[in-house]
Amino acid sequence: MTRYALAVDVGGTKMEAALVSADGALVRGSRSRRATGRDATPASLDDAIATVIAHALSRLPEDGELIGAGIGSAGPIDRTAGQILPVNMPAARGYGLADAVRTTASEILGRALPTVFGHDGGALALAESWLGATQDAGASLSIVVSTGVGGGFVVNGAYIPGATGNAGHLGQVRREGGLTLEEIASGPASAAWAQQQGWAGSTGEDLARDAAAGDATARAAIERSAKAVGEALADAATLVDLDMVAIGGGFSRVSADYIDLVQQALTASAAHEYSRRTRVVRSGLGDEGPLIGAAALVLR
Repeated sequence: MTRYALAVDVGGTKMEAALVSADGALVRGSRSRRATGRDATPASLDDAIATVIAHALSRLPEDGELIGAGIGSAGPIDRTAGQILPVNMPAARGYGLADAVRTTASEILGRALPTVFGHDGGALALAESWLGATQDAGASLSIVVSTGVGGGFVVNGAYIPGATGNAGHLGQVRREGGLTLEEIASGPASAAWAQQQGWAGSTGEDLARDAAAGDATARAAIERSAKAVGEALADAATLVDLDMVAIGGGFSRVSADYIDLVQQALTASAAHEYSRRTRVVRSGLGDEGPLIGAAALVLR
């Protein structure tokens, strides 16, 4: 009998769920999503959870064994209490995400379902270490650059959650002018900065299009983001002695050379030879990484 995990990934713009097999493959047709957004409330999250979990569980193979639910969420989180304290969803602060997933899934199944809750950056790091770009690294950091910026550490194959489950929350480190990295480098922040310079677009997708067409301001916004990320990663590499950093998330694909720009900034900014040797690579799992990571909290 094949083992499966229910994977739930909660971010600043969407919630997704899917079934993931013991070898890390998403079950065909089990993945679905619902919007979250800055105005998300406990009630809207309850509705989204009910919808995406019901869809995922309806695709459980007849000969499959569902062993648990893994949840990765944008943070900060309170892993012990099972609550989220998200920067990008302020109205949902204190929401009991772990209990909501556990209760919903258990009611559908008619039995209790073990649930493991973690930070989405940590879940992604575990997935990349298991099946993705950092499999050969002794110490790695995996990050997402998207609506928000977050990450997680894996050392010698083990996910390092920290005292409260928030280790790797890179987006909230302070950079130039007292701004956080997320306030400088995320997709929405980069688009807002470009608008302040007179650019007429509104989204990260617009930045990608206009930069490719030769718009100097759009290109400057992309370079500004990559430089800030690279400098923050240089600090992380100096502190933790990293072999490798894997970068995923929608905004990391804003230009073909975004990863190269981050690497250049890291190498230029790192204080020591050991931190300058840290390699920056693109996520090996694409947009499935967060769900595989959430499942890995159970399967691994």
